[in-house]
Amino acid sequence: DRIALRRPEQLGPLDLELHLGTRAIALDVEGRTLAMADGHRFAFDGCVVATGASPRRLPNQPDAWAGLHELRTLDDAHALRVDLHDHGPRRVVVIGAGFIGAEVAATARLLGHTVTVLEALPAPLVRGLGVEMGNAIGAIHTGHGVDLRCGVGVSGFVGDGRIDGVVLSDGHSLAADVVVVGVGVSPATAWLADSGLTLGNGIVCDENLRAAPRVYAAGDVACWPWEGGDELVRIEHWTNANEHGALAATNLLAELDGGTPTPFRTTPFVWSDQYDRRIQVVGRISGDHDIEVVHGSVDDAAFVTLYGSGGRLQGVLGVNLPKRLMPYRKLLMQGEVTWDAALAKARELESA
Repeated sequence: DRIALRRPEQLGPLDLELHLGTRAIALDVEGRTLAMADGHRFAFDGCVVATGASPRRLPNQPDAWAGLHELRTLDDAHALRVDLHDHGPRRVVVIGAGFIGAEVAATARLLGHTVTVLEALPAPLVRGLGVEMGNAIGAIHTGHGVDLRCGVGVSGFVGDGRIDGVVLSDGHSLAADVVVVGVGVSPATAWLADSGLTLGNGIVCDENLRAAPRVYAAGDVACWPWEGGDELVRIEHWTNANEHGALAATNLLAELDGGTPTPFRTTPFVWSDQYDRRIQVVGRISGDHDIEVVHGSVDDAAFVTLYGSGGRLQGVLGVNLPKRLMPYRKLLMQGEVTWDAALAKARELESA
């Protein structure tokens, strides 16, 4: 119950007509109709598409093997929980060292399981954090006894209805009782192929999250021009979905009433709890950015790192120093921040 975004008693007063347990299978933008898998067809004046994303699968990944998990839904989480809690010590292999893989690895290790993490890239979280900071997060895991293997691919699985192991790209096999595949997600747009919407890395929207007249998109499925420019972005964070939903609904109602839409502007914010460490990222950071550690110590796994490019602060990574991170979030939310201004803020905070 604690993870419910809205409780039933909160939904009741909204006078919603809910259709649960069925899938949308086709959207006709021009005809203003939505077809459902259970045969229902709805006419609409306005529509918000928020179908999220689906886990990516590996080549030759079996369907429905016991002990082989993806992690996206509540049912997925319950199934993994059973495997980690009800059978004593297990050999757990996690494929992918992004946030999902890293959090699963930390949880399994804290439960006393033997954990191996396989990552095809040179370091955990390397696309977002870069190699140096990715290795810093990796060191937290190895310090807790995780066998972290980077630059390693997976070519297959061993078992017969139940997972027994993983075949690595070099031909070696790794025994496993539980395997979690966490190699990212793809926006759920296949059902929209004939809708009339523009599809790319998700549903392509304008800066108001408008995908077509009186049709909007929100959350993991939506991509839009960052800060009104030419770069289309799609962000998979919880906070982004929350902000998207509110603005997409507001802008749809404004369009229906002949009003003026509001462009979407955000300062992305994501966090991840791993062991006793809280990892937080504010802004949009990349492994290509210049970095500087301005507070704490990487060796102590408690630090704040600035990320910048083009003379601007682009974002900030914090590990177990939330009070040091939050002033930079406020700074970024105020608008463009120069690199020099960010360093000046760091000196100010250090001297306070």
